[in-house]
Amino acid sequence: MITPTEKPTPPMPPTPPPPAKKALTALDHRIEAAVGHSIDQLWQHRYRDLLDEPHARLADAHRALVQAEHTVTFYRVQLKRLASGEFAVDHALFTRINRTVATLEEAAAARDDREQQVKAALEPVEAATRSRGTGPSAELPPPDHAALLAIAQGATLREHLLTQRLSVVTASGTRVTYSQFRRLEQAGLVARDDSHPLHAGQPVTLTDAGRSLLAAPRPPGPQSLPPMRRAGAWPTASAPRR
Repeated sequence: MITPTEKPTPPMPPTPPPPAKKALTALDHRIEAAVGHSIDQLWQHRYRDLLDEPHARLADAHRALVQAEHTVTFYRVQLKRLASGEFAVDHALFTRINRTVATLEEAAAARDDREQQVKAALEPVEAATRSRGTGPSAELPPPDHAALLAIAQGATLREHLLTQRLSVVTASGTRVTYSQFRRLEQAGLVARDDSHPLHAGQPVTLTDAGRSLLAAPRPPGPQSLPPMRRAGAWPTASAPRR
């Protein structure tokens, strides 16, 4: 019960629900062109801690922008509902509309700030992509790229007790040959902790260069050629004769 000297507590503005899916932003296409893959992959790489500092900063800024877009959408939908005719047109409705408009304006301003932060984080990534071009880092063979991605999930260099052969065992169960590991190590893409004995396993991790390479756009694969006709094969249908 509210006494005459007490004032009712004003209702708190509704909290936007957690986003069910990523909202589209005006910078998505520009981000995907700079990183060379989809936004979903960028977020997955960030979750797995596979990104270098510039790409991680970009992923975090984009995530904040997506949350801001969801907030704008939430209050815009609420404003549309208030004006749909569902509620009686009275002073209480006008109060709710004015409060929602003010909140929507604040959400839009916060969204614009987040967008500027994404642009600031995107510029060094775009500059690195332009300067990288088609250098040696972009020409890593697909098997080595797959091995690098497997090592990024967690890997250990071990020596077999019987054969004394060295190989890298990854968390996914994939084995990387020692020669392939040495190629990646000499390229400065991976590093091992040699403070542990080989029979116990030496942890293998990506270097900053390895993280940058995984975050870099992959060059397009070779175009497939049309299949050649086998000798003695039935000829294809010819053009109709006149």
